[in-house]
Amino acid sequence: MTSQSQGIQQLLQAEKRAKDKLEEAKKRKGKRLKQAKEEAIAEIDHYRLQREKEFRNKQTNVMGSQGNLSAKIEEQTTETVRNLTSSYHKNMESMMKKLLSTICDINPEVHPNFRHTV
Repeated sequence: MTSQSQGIQQLLQAEKRAKDKLEEAKKRKGKRLKQAKEEAIAEIDHYRLQREKEFRNKQTNVMGSQGNLSAKIEEQTTETVRNLTSSYHKNMESMMKKLLSTICDINPEVHPNFRHTV
């Protein structure tokens, strides 16, 4: 009987050691998975930063040239508005005189197509 109880005790101890080893292996696996996940996230972040930097460089190259075009167009528009404004101020008086003289100075005369029938 003692040998049976000793055998059972040994089996229980072996089962307990196996269970402990299994739990320890699960913990190591969990740690390794967590570590792998952190490494993957770090690698993804590094890749994302690298791609964003490349994108910003390309965007700067493209938008920089568009920025120059935008500045040139703005400058041309300002110059055109300035020319039109100066032309307006220069010719306003003479045009008002012409307009008023055309409206107010009436010379009554018979139209050339008018036929006087007597």
